[in-house]
Amino acid sequence: MIDEGKEVTQDLSMKATLDSMFQVAFGVELDSMCGSSEEGKKFSIAFDDASAMTLFRYVDILWKIKKFLNIGSEASMKKKTKIINDFVFKIIHTKIELMESSKDKSLMKREDILSRFLKGTENDPIYLRDVILSVIIAGKDTTATTFSWFIYLLCKHPSVQDKVVNELRELANAKKIANFADFAETLSEEVVERMQYLHAAITETLRIYPAVPVDGKICSSDDTLPDGYSVRKGDLVVYQPYAMGRMKCLWGDDADQFRPERWLDENGVFQPQSPFKFTAFQAGPRICLGKEFAYRQLKIFATVLLNYFEFKLSDEKRIAHYRTMITLHIDGGLQVRVLHRNIN
Repeated sequence: MIDEGKEVTQDLSMKATLDSMFQVAFGVELDSMCGSSEEGKKFSIAFDDASAMTLFRYVDILWKIKKFLNIGSEASMKKKTKIINDFVFKIIHTKIELMESSKDKSLMKREDILSRFLKGTENDPIYLRDVILSVIIAGKDTTATTFSWFIYLLCKHPSVQDKVVNELRELANAKKIANFADFAETLSEEVVERMQYLHAAITETLRIYPAVPVDGKICSSDDTLPDGYSVRKGDLVVYQPYAMGRMKCLWGDDADQFRPERWLDENGVFQPQSPFKFTAFQAGPRICLGKEFAYRQLKIFATVLLNYFEFKLSDEKRIAHYRTMITLHIDGGLQVRVLHRNIN
């Protein structure tokens, strides 16, 4: 049995999503999970600290004065920002140098986001830094917190955890592979796409615990909403995915229950709902560009981990509560017991 520390699931999820994002999006081995990269470790810590300080500005009416005087939290924010900028600019300049000097054609065919930008006409470091940080901000905490809530709900509903494991073992032939690294290599896109119950379980998690619980938009022009309410240019319109996911008028009398089957038809095939009803990824022209990447990442994490490990809450009576933040973190983290699962 592996009995991890206080924030095992949430903390490790944060590190894992950050590492995979850097690898896929920027072609960089950050390795914050193992901590072998000192620069990567400093960047990860600075990024999290800067995110928390940014949120604190909403309640600190003196933050602009502190920033001008370079004191208190804003002095610390300046130091954290420098660490972040230095790290990101180094990645950009290193990638530019490699692509300009390397004779290895395979390097020029890299499919990561940064390489694609550099192969185009946009080489402004400031712009590229903003792209990199936007991708990290949009995809790091959202995916990690969703996975934490997913594990929490599987612990609370062992029968669902068993169904997910049965599906992945049937589709991925997991029983034949003892090494988790070898198993991960066998997870083709086709296999992952066929995991309908897992997809439903993740979607049901997002319905109850959306990564961004409250969201808002600024009106770009005068308009009239579908219910007849008029809004003007510059108005802030806020909606709440957290509350909407629990409305009985939208989801039925069992809206407060975790039931992945609500997303499946009689043949066990996933049936999507309107994004204007299921708003975890927003809807319309502003729908999340990283939606499919997030699902793919979550499904791969879940498949590999659940095939080899069984998750149980350290305190099975504990009810998890959210922490008031931009993204829906579990307050105090999630303490779990991780047991080796029989793969035979």
